[in-house]
Amino acid sequence: MAVFSNLFNDLTGWLTIGIITFMIAMMAYLANMMIKKSKGDGS
Repeated sequence: MAVFSNLFNDLTGWLTIGIITFMIAMMAYLANMMIKKSKGDGS
């Protein structure tokens, strides 16, 4: 747990979490677009 507290005392910890969150959001957005595109092709 000491590692985590040191990580969050530094800015890099929050930066890493921000990048990971951004990547997950982007992947979800792209997946959503792909699903909508495939549904559009079907109709």
